[in-house]
Amino acid sequence: MTLQQLEYIVALDTHRHFVNAAESCFVTQPTLTLQIKKLETEMGVQIFDRSKHPIAPTKTGLRVIESARQILREVNSLKSFISMEKDDLSGTFRIGVIPTVAPYLMPRFLKQFVDENPKINLVIREIESEQIIADLKNDLLDIGILATPLDENGLREIPMYNEPFLIYSAEQHPLFIQEHIQPSDLPEKGLWLLNQGHCLRNQVLRVCSQKKNAQNNNLSYESGSIETLKNLVKNHMGYTLVPELSVMETISSDDRIKRFDAPEPSREISMVVHQSFNKEAILEIIKGAILENIPSHFRKAKTFNRIKWR
Repeated sequence: MTLQQLEYIVALDTHRHFVNAAESCFVTQPTLTLQIKKLETEMGVQIFDRSKHPIAPTKTGLRVIESARQILREVNSLKSFISMEKDDLSGTFRIGVIPTVAPYLMPRFLKQFVDENPKINLVIREIESEQIIADLKNDLLDIGILATPLDENGLREIPMYNEPFLIYSAEQHPLFIQEHIQPSDLPEKGLWLLNQGHCLRNQVLRVCSQKKNAQNNNLSYESGSIETLKNLVKNHMGYTLVPELSVMETISSDDRIKRFDAPEPSREISMVVHQSFNKEAILEIIKGAILENIPSHFRKAKTFNRIKWR
């Protein structure tokens, strides 16, 4: 049994396709196939059911692959530890960011970060929270940036800031002329929501006392984009709740944007890593770059009412 063989079965489990798995490992498909067969022969078990399309692990294979992922994670942690001991801030780091954070946070600090850390390569994907959690556990991501707390076994959370929820209201909606607004004042009628799967949707429902449906007269519209919801409101329909960074450029000039009375409902945004991740220096410089480029009041947690999403 070799580490290379373990890498091959993990790659095949990830891609569920021999050619794609081989390409991801930078070897030919026959080489990958041969090495996996050798491992199965050595272990005396069938790891993959080749009769299924796409190929899938057997029941025993699932346990073998889970152990392989853990072994490879520990090996990578050891390599990272050695690099850290050498003060070598270099390498490639895979980051998953939720779609309601990525377009508003990442452009604020990425250029500065890349310029200041030329030896660090970041591979960034926009994906939803549950997928980030799964990918961190399966060693497909190194770092997640998402709303917390998660309370997930095996994962470690590094809180960074609290982002307030603001009201974005059409001029014809009663909220537009209201000076002081509490969450209990929010009407169910006219509320626009993101699609199922977005943690922000769950938080908005909690702020709005667990109302279950977006309603606007006889029209229901659930979107995957905060920008779509804002455009619906701009066209004289209803209201929505948005994270503050999504309206930061117009917050002082757009009368549709309203703040809640204190304490403002907010979401906690954190970096999340597997408990075996030990390159603390990388986490520190990413966190520092982010905090340097967000509004200072995001860091004053005592002024907020943190809303959970799960």
